[in-house]
Amino acid sequence: MNLHHAMKHRALTLGLVCLTAVAPLVPMSAHAQGLRPSASGQPRLPSAATLLPPAGATASNAPRQADYIVAVVNSEPITNNEVRQRTERVVQQIASQGGKVPPQELLAKEVLERLILEKIQVQQAKETGIKVDDYAVNQAEQSVARQNSISVDEMHRRLAADGISKERFREELRNQLLALRLRERDVESRVRVSDLEVDQYLREQRQAAGPGKLELNLGHILVKVPENAGPDEVAQRSARAQEALAKVQAGGDFGAVAREYSDAPEGANGGLLGLRPADRYPELFVNATQQASVGSVVGPVRSPAGFHILKVVDKTQSGVPTTAVQSHARHILLRTNANLSERQAAERLEDLRDRVARGGADFAALAREYSQDGSAKDGGDLGWASPGRYVPEFEEALNALRPGEISRPVVSRFGVHLIQLLERREAKLTQREQREMVRDTVREKKLDEAFATWIQEARGRAYVEYRDAPQ
Repeated sequence: MNLHHAMKHRALTLGLVCLTAVAPLVPMSAHAQGLRPSASGQPRLPSAATLLPPAGATASNAPRQADYIVAVVNSEPITNNEVRQRTERVVQQIASQGGKVPPQELLAKEVLERLILEKIQVQQAKETGIKVDDYAVNQAEQSVARQNSISVDEMHRRLAADGISKERFREELRNQLLALRLRERDVESRVRVSDLEVDQYLREQRQAAGPGKLELNLGHILVKVPENAGPDEVAQRSARAQEALAKVQAGGDFGAVAREYSDAPEGANGGLLGLRPADRYPELFVNATQQASVGSVVGPVRSPAGFHILKVVDKTQSGVPTTAVQSHARHILLRTNANLSERQAAERLEDLRDRVARGGADFAALAREYSQDGSAKDGGDLGWASPGRYVPEFEEALNALRPGEISRPVVSRFGVHLIQLLERREAKLTQREQREMVRDTVREKKLDEAFATWIQEARGRAYVEYRDAPQ
């Protein structure tokens, strides 16, 4: 099956809302099977931002009362201690960020509702046969530690000091991954984004964007006119500006002409002023280029400083990025199934990695032989990709690599990957790439709505019995 889209989403915070806080995902287009799923996606590995207590924090010294059941979800209990412990973690996080802590009763009620939704999702995932291998939990654990800039051992120590055992932490990670995989399967397939919706979003952004939201990147050539110049000297300087303009209009490279003619400091570097809000440009420049399209050249424009020639290199009012640091990577994908666990796939990929490291094998040749992705025929080559193009686990591993390096095996919803970064570059995004980024934004909004509907439907089908209120 060819998969044509990948997803991104906002980071998950384990302690506060657990499984239900995951923002929906966003699509991209490409040919790689294991990275860019059709109308589907891969959430980022969990973050422990609200699970890990702040450095130096200690567990609450409040007296622990006898535990009791506060709710039952499809025959599974939720206890008062579960609510208390989760609530304490939420309070710690809010306090560490300088926020105002809601009243205890209100917060406990909210946490209970989150736990109910979490349990419903985990139960449904297990009932429908979704499984999470220990290897995937290990990878998630390592990712959480990296996100918090500590070792796994230090993370366990801090968690233990806050009353959270290693086993319980790993179980929470497993539950998150179960629920994430359930949502990948059941929610994202509902959402499509049409070209009409992309066009509508762009129109709305243009209508909403005031002059202050306009961003410009201008090329600039200044032919300076001395402050006390006479008519003859002004005429000479004007003629020089016209000469520079003529060269550009004849197809000459703007940067080369700027280096030859411009008296402005940036002239030596090709005259580019850089992308910035319009209000950070001189009003003269903004007015002169207001009606000019990208790529056009205007001028000479007279100012007290002299004659200016301006090229509109970039112009945006939609907030869509115009440049990005792109990565060129290749990978080998092994799909997991009943006969190949994630750990077994990782072991096979480790062997392939060792063969490349020893110099006895070529990565592209191994990809053609072993990879189960659509890119295998190209030696695993994925081409150039902007940030957000790949599923988050893949992208996190890719971002940690230097050109030429090969990652350790990386688990995603599609299987296990071995990734090699070939090179990076800073590139101007094409109009098509910019539209894809807009498509991502629209899809994320629609997925938020789809997930809200889905979780309410799941809640409505579940049996929930409230017992004594949490304290």
